[in-house]
Amino acid sequence: MKQQAYNPYLPSWEYVPDGEPHVFGDRVYVYGSHDRFNAPIFCVNDYVCWSAPVDDLSDWRNEGVIYRRKQDPKNILGMRLLFAPDVCQGPDGRYYLYYAYDFMGVMGVAVCDTPAGQYEFLGHVHYPDGTVWGRRKGDHFPFDPGVLVDDDGSVWLYSGLYLTTSAILTGGVKLKNEGGTVMELEQDMLTIKTEPKLLFPKEGPGSYPNHEFFEASSIRKDGDTYIFVYSSRHNHELCYATSDRPDGGFVYGGTLVSIGDLFLDGNEDEKKGTNYLGNTHGGLLHIGEDWYIFYHRQTNRHSYSRQACAEKLVRNPDGSFQQAEVTSCGLNGGPLRGTGRYEARIACNLWSRDGVERVDGSGLRRRMKGHPYFTQTGRDREEDGDQYIANMQADAVAGFKYFDLRHVTGVTVQVRGDGGTMQVSDTPTFRTVAASIPLKPTKDYAEYHGRMNIEDGVKPLYFRYRGAGAIDFAAFELT
Repeated sequence: MKQQAYNPYLPSWEYVPDGEPHVFGDRVYVYGSHDRFNAPIFCVNDYVCWSAPVDDLSDWRNEGVIYRRKQDPKNILGMRLLFAPDVCQGPDGRYYLYYAYDFMGVMGVAVCDTPAGQYEFLGHVHYPDGTVWGRRKGDHFPFDPGVLVDDDGSVWLYSGLYLTTSAILTGGVKLKNEGGTVMELEQDMLTIKTEPKLLFPKEGPGSYPNHEFFEASSIRKDGDTYIFVYSSRHNHELCYATSDRPDGGFVYGGTLVSIGDLFLDGNEDEKKGTNYLGNTHGGLLHIGEDWYIFYHRQTNRHSYSRQACAEKLVRNPDGSFQQAEVTSCGLNGGPLRGTGRYEARIACNLWSRDGVERVDGSGLRRRMKGHPYFTQTGRDREEDGDQYIANMQADAVAGFKYFDLRHVTGVTVQVRGDGGTMQVSDTPTFRTVAASIPLKPTKDYAEYHGRMNIEDGVKPLYFRYRGAGAIDFAAFELT
């Protein structure tokens, strides 16, 4: 690869959640929502696309804006927001972008001749009589499209949302809210061929106990196996189910990833999560023999500035997947080098002395002022990011996984804030302390060096602040 790959895998200033990766030709294209830094709500920006060569997942290219929210005639004033999309290559060779405007209750489609060109509005998913799906009483609520063009050219559209209410009123129409649905579309990519049917009930018979469907429908096919990925009612995890047909018979497979490593090694205590919890959404990427799960993390102490991450998956001989651990080196193909400078923003673990919390809306800002968080200075921008970990108070920990450490004897941290000590360990409990670095009070960033006593090997590194105040953590260097 041209360079090392980190999580988040896009630049520090980019906020693309709900990422759906697809291979078209010799490149991987990621389509997602587009958050605005420090926005008051989800998905304020227009759709952008990022791509990378299939043989170098460190080399991401910004393809620019591919679709604007005002292009849909139902949103010419731009008041509605573009939620999670998906893209497929149609039987005619063109590329089709499926999207839902926030909670409007309709599904739009745009089309383009290339994977990352300027998409043009095509129409709304509708019944043969022209009635728009979501405008007929008793329709299932259109939300979070996942789309698959099967080997025989048939087109399958998945959708759904879990809410505690039994129905959703939108556009003056009461819509069903029962879970995840599937329907087949005609070759025009717009017209419903088979009636939408409930495939993943949110509760009761047919649901997956403790991992019931919530949202984030995503579909892939591997040989004769259909793999459906979704976000469960826990919201912080992506799960999967498999079947030998696209419209039924799906069997629960397990958790693919949780942004707080919940359900990994049997841990279900959210307070003991390895990172702050909130919604996540993504899809599977298959390149050669390798499988990856794409997802997103939360930043800025709310749910409206989310960033794209990915992890490599281990697939068992029987075709099942093992749950991935969140790391700092997801697309790197292995651990990061044990020397050099690293930005603190690539931390995959972050918690306070009281553990972690759920980042729901702007609630964490109000409730938990004692927690560390990822943030940046200034407003939303398209270059020159300076993301860092803010507000590390006493016993806050930032963890990074993994490094190939060889003869490391020193570590330098770049911080600002109150004085104290930064400790470094290869264990999250700091059973052994490899370095202890005194810090001085400063308003501006300064660098502080300490000797490192750590054995060689592939290891995580944890940084713990000890002090009476708080610091911002920008970077560290291993020497």
